[in-house]
Amino acid sequence: MKKIVLFFSLAVAACTFQTKHRGYVFPPNIEEVVTEIKTTNQLTQEIGSPQVKTMYGDEVWIYYGVDENYRGPLPLKYDNKTVLLAWVNGNKVTNVQVLHDEDLPKVVISEDETPIPAAIELNALQELFNNIGRFSPAGLGQ
Repeated sequence: MKKIVLFFSLAVAACTFQTKHRGYVFPPNIEEVVTEIKTTNQLTQEIGSPQVKTMYGDEVWIYYGVDENYRGPLPLKYDNKTVLLAWVNGNKVTNVQVLHDEDLPKVVISEDETPIPAAIELNALQELFNNIGRFSPAGLGQ
């Protein structure tokens, strides 16, 4: 009986519910907040520094936030995805767009691997001998 109780208590412990937030934590009234933003200083004070700035074309500051939901042995799920796009011209914010779960496209990640041109494929034994002499012994301070 004790083994059965122990088994079920471990099974229940494996089924914990946990949510972790990744990226920016946007205020609940993000649409109202961004309508008042006119300069990059206001944007960095209200939201923070962007995660990404575009390199080509219009300068766009990109912010992203999502909740990761862990449900025990079930697959990881993401929800409350929010993307904030801010078009910037110098110190002025010209346009702001907020995208939520329903606005974002469904992206399916492929399980295939992309070959890397000119990549060197080594097996485990080759990797082992290839690493000989690359690392210094512990305590030598190198």
